[in-house]
Amino acid sequence: MQEPERIKPSSLADYLDMMSKSVFQTGISWKVVESKWPEIRQAFHGFEPAVVAAFAEKELDELTNDRRVIRNRRKLEAIVENARQMVALAERHGSFQGYLRSHGDFEKTVSDLRKQFRFLGDMGAYHFLYVVNEEVPSYEDWCASRGRTPKNTAH
Repeated sequence: MQEPERIKPSSLADYLDMMSKSVFQTGISWKVVESKWPEIRQAFHGFEPAVVAAFAEKELDELTNDRRVIRNRRKLEAIVENARQMVALAERHGSFQGYLRSHGDFEKTVSDLRKQFRFLGDMGAYHFLYVVNEEVPSYEDWCASRGRTPKNTAH
């Protein structure tokens, strides 16, 4: 597995895109998610948060039957809920980056991300923060802090 590319988010859509990738990767091969990502991004309208947050049952039903996406209804619902939460937190903190940096340290940020967002576990939160270019401990240090053995590469 190769190290994921880091981005400098320029919009809330960039954050939702990367968080949604972490959600889909939970329990699924990262290669499968990566290979389908362009089509998933298309099905989710470029992860524009206002658009995704407005999805109702009709859009969720359509996504559940859309072969472009990984058709896990619970994850699809989670992404819509996560979009709603992301919009609310960005408004409350002036930006989503402002929200991420409001906690003061990595562990508090991870803890709050896991409370605020669905299907974002410990590894998913670490991956998300790494990819959106927030400060994170090295992969080896993160693994050691959780009693895990690092895999061949970071993340």
